[in-house]
Amino acid sequence: MNITDRHQLILQQLQEKGKVDIQELSDALQVSGVTIRKDLKLLEEKKLLFRTKGGGSTRNPYTIEKPINEKEFIQSEEKKKIAQAALPLIGQNDAIIIGSGTTVFELARILHPSKQLTVITPALKVALELCNRQHIAVLQMGGLIHQTSSSAAGSFAERLLDDISCGMLFIGVDGIDMEFGLSITNLAEASLNTKMIHRAQTVVVLADSSKFNRRGIGRIGGLEEVDYIVTDSLVPADSVRTLQEQGIQVIIAG
Repeated sequence: MNITDRHQLILQQLQEKGKVDIQELSDALQVSGVTIRKDLKLLEEKKLLFRTKGGGSTRNPYTIEKPINEKEFIQSEEKKKIAQAALPLIGQNDAIIIGSGTTVFELARILHPSKQLTVITPALKVALELCNRQHIAVLQMGGLIHQTSSSAAGSFAERLLDDISCGMLFIGVDGIDMEFGLSITNLAEASLNTKMIHRAQTVVVLADSSKFNRRGIGRIGGLEEVDYIVTDSLVPADSVRTLQEQGIQVIIAG
């Protein structure tokens, strides 16, 4: 089989499955993995696929940063359902952290506790939503406010966390990758997100299905640090199995 035939077969598999695996192609075409990698590189240069770890995909595995006022209209119904499904997890906690992002903001919208609850947050939108809510005290993290996220980050915000231990963190991400872990597109906020994960006894990730098998530029933690992931019904079944095998409880909203 010549190079043209190989490329046609690779593109055919991509069209049928949405992704290809180097080892499977190597076995099927009876060529080395090095040859398949070269084929994938050529096809990527022609913008016919995206190379991924161990294969190729029709879907770009890297996500780009979007302003928060643009992101709130993406998967908006799914985000509301995810927030509703996550709400009971708060349970008897008297203090929680709510990170930045449009999905966790939906949680703030529907948060009406019957007893006193302290909410720690770097997100201005979350603080403004909750600051006059009955039974809620807001502890706003300070620091430089980033325009794209309307959220604080940097050493001032991180310093506040030095003296805090919190029951539960609700955090949004831009990417959940089975190998790379959790990531976001705003590199300036990555360090703060990592520290929030370390300060919480229970970590709850709120992410719609479009965030799976994607990567942002800033890694904020490994999957082993996550207790719950709340997502929607379009989440890939193989991703759910992998997460559950690692002891993560996956809650599918709606």
